[in-house]
Amino acid sequence: MKRAIDLLLLLTVAIVAFATTDTRTGVFDPDFKSLRISNAENPLLPPILTLGAGGSFVRLSFDELAEDNRYLRYRLIHCDSDWNPTQISETEFVNGFNIGEIYSYALSQRTLVHYVHYDLTLPNEDIQPLLSGNYLIQVFDDSDPDEVLLQARFMVSEEKVPLSAKITSSTDVDYNSRHQQLEIEADLEGARIADPLNDLRLVIVRNGSLTHSLDKPQRILPGRTVYAHQKELIFPAGNEYRRFESTNVRYPGMGIEEYMLIEPYFHVKLLTDKPRAYDRYIYDEGQAGRFFPNLLFSDDPDIEADYLVTHFQLEMPRLSHGDVYLEGDLTNRRLDADSRMVYNEQLGAYVKTLLLKQGLYNYQYVVSPADKSERNPIEGDYYETDNEYLLLLYQREPGARFERLLSATIIK
Repeated sequence: MKRAIDLLLLLTVAIVAFATTDTRTGVFDPDFKSLRISNAENPLLPPILTLGAGGSFVRLSFDELAEDNRYLRYRLIHCDSDWNPTQISETEFVNGFNIGEIYSYALSQRTLVHYVHYDLTLPNEDIQPLLSGNYLIQVFDDSDPDEVLLQARFMVSEEKVPLSAKITSSTDVDYNSRHQQLEIEADLEGARIADPLNDLRLVIVRNGSLTHSLDKPQRILPGRTVYAHQKELIFPAGNEYRRFESTNVRYPGMGIEEYMLIEPYFHVKLLTDKPRAYDRYIYDEGQAGRFFPNLLFSDDPDIEADYLVTHFQLEMPRLSHGDVYLEGDLTNRRLDADSRMVYNEQLGAYVKTLLLKQGLYNYQYVVSPADKSERNPIEGDYYETDNEYLLLLYQREPGARFERLLSATIIK
């Protein structure tokens, strides 16, 4: 009986999957919080599996503000290098039925805000990706597979092509100023790529959000391709992420002005931020926009950290153009209504309130739409900034129905 139900659900899921238009990581039900996806062994690494490699896993975790667990399922969608769903059948990219259960959950302990914490590791005995490329994991309630509660991106790489790269502040547009430029070399020896000029695509992601892509290398040499002196290799340098630590409500930690208990929540007021566009650069070893649940003197912050009403305040004149957004994993790196700040005329500041789990947070302020001809008006651009670049090399041969991810490399 269960097998018949799974088959029926599978047909429904196929229709839903191909109708997907928004494939960004995100939460679509306000009761779900703290969505994270990363390397299972090292949460500071992006969620990338190595195809066919034992011991390579990604971990998805999230909370639901609820008193008890519910029956949650998930499915995978295979995507191209632009994160559009591909048209290949599920049986080609997944081993087994493309419906899995989320078995691992735990109720929060000793918290004012009650929640259920869920964990999922891929691959697992239910689902194993068969092809390289981009994947979207969607979570839904068993009773309503059409309603996606949340989704997250991850990648499966073949690791066939070694990539080497360097970052320089001596760029084609300025010198030791507002930009960083990359030079990348792909070692094609043994990769059997017939036409590296037309079959390869290089995608570069800075700090998990800003993305540039190149469809052609600058030049091809015996056994390698070189990407250099192309405008897509030049990135605004940005600034180090801001941070705060809300690990102990008895003591204001880094970046925190005060805690207040206003039933039924603890509130935390962060120190008032100000623009840094024309300040001197200050190095800070950050988390590239990530956040980590954390609670002082706790062995299991995933279920013991509480949720706090967190108040952000950016003191500055109202901008004449563009909106201000909170950027980082705390807002799933989406510039939308949930991350957009509101200007308070009385305070002379942009303000935003979010319900966030206790932990270690990175964030920054982003203006959108931005004037690309000017310096970042809030954070500034400093060539010394310690950015994280993810390099993704895809191959699409003539007649192929999907793009293979040949290599994924992180450089700083």
